Amino acid sequence: MAYRDEKLNEEKVFKDPVHRYIHVRDRVIWDLIGTPEFQRLRRIKQLGTTYLTFHGAEHSRFNHSLGVYEIVRRIIENFRDQPFWDDDERLLCLCASLLHDLGHGPFSHSFEKVFDLDHEDYTRAIILGDTKVNEILRRVDENFPQDVADVIHKTYSNKLVVSLISSQIDADRMDYLQRDAYFTGVSYGHFDMERILRVMRPMEDQMVIKESGMHAVEDYIMSRYQMYWQVYFHPVTRSAEVILSKILHRAKELYLANEYEFKLKPMHFESFFLKEVSLEDYLKLDENVVFYYFHIWKEEEDAILSDLCRRFVDRDLFKYVEFDPGNQYRELMDLKECFTEAGVDPTYYLEVDSSSDLPYDFYRPGEEEERLPIHLQLPTGELKELSRQSDIVESISGKKRTDHKLYFAKDLIEQLPEESDIKKRIYEILKG
Repeated sequence: MAYRDEKLNEEKVFKDPVHRYIHVRDRVIWDLIGTPEFQRLRRIKQLGTTYLTFHGAEHSRFNHSLGVYEIVRRIIENFRDQPFWDDDERLLCLCASLLHDLGHGPFSHSFEKVFDLDHEDYTRAIILGDTKVNEILRRVDENFPQDVADVIHKTYSNKLVVSLISSQIDADRMDYLQRDAYFTGVSYGHFDMERILRVMRPMEDQMVIKESGMHAVEDYIMSRYQMYWQVYFHPVTRSAEVILSKILHRAKELYLANEYEFKLKPMHFESFFLKEVSLEDYLKLDENVVFYYFHIWKEEEDAILSDLCRRFVDRDLFKYVEFDPGNQYRELMDLKECFTEAGVDPTYYLEVDSSSDLPYDFYRPGEEEERLPIHLQLPTGELKELSRQSDIVESISGKKRTDHKLYFAKDLIEQLPEESDIKKRIYEILKG
């Protein structure tokens, strides 16, 4: 039997708190799960610093990746024998869904911003490079790794396949909303996924939803909206991300200055500091390693690096106030001057952070980040874009919400003498 079609002697299952069970029967999938590159995802948190806000948010990219695979597996089961679905694409969909987050680094997006990296580039590099994952995918077919990478990169020719893991209603979102809600303990991310899976239909270039399932999709979109503002953009989580970024910037600055001698040479970070990151270097760095350095750096001679690491490890975070950098630019400049005069480095202890989200949008040709809309299939077979049928979705379509916060080390300001004019001026500005 060809490796592509090989089945396990007995179905393997993972007990899962969201989907109850994750089922694996394909030898290829089982072998991919066992690779070092996939097992590494156990050491990457799904929600980065969110565990400092919601203490249950300790779940990993490994959990999520299995969940996305399971949802795609179930979708495909429902698609069989339906028009527009080619069962030859089945294994490709399963592999792409399982591996879609393979390139995430420690603390994902914060880490990427500091070192100007893109996890999607590393996902492709792992799939196409000299790795166990690539070795397994090539056993299916010499071109199979490229096909999997193309699906994840959204360049694969069959757009229906791409839409399963990358669209405005895909397996990726359906898993992380429910999983993140479960582990954070909130109720916002819950929606009727069973209903959505039942009313999904394959079309030539995307999944569509039977009109009878419109209300379940409305619930899904509102769940996503609430999760972003109540969980993903929570100001305490963002405070932790600001400190995390400051730590990495400070360590990089000290290393590149060539004048500072670390107590422990930051070997795992050197290639990142020098922008010479190999795939091997990237795969060696996970959150366990990063935490180890943060603990070590708490004892560093550099006061700023030591203090920032202490704050992150011990959860002594920055405070925040509402702040609009567009309208309060002069106040921000004044604050920086006051901080400097008070002996508090504004580069590391003052930061404006902004978050924005577009909960749903319809197709707008020529705009950046064009979004493939969700289509409803009417009883006549005609397709209608979701916001044209749903008043709820229409009310939030295309409406981008942005939130700005000013983060600062309040304790350092409070330590200034009560009679200090600088202290009074800082509080005047902060109170607006």
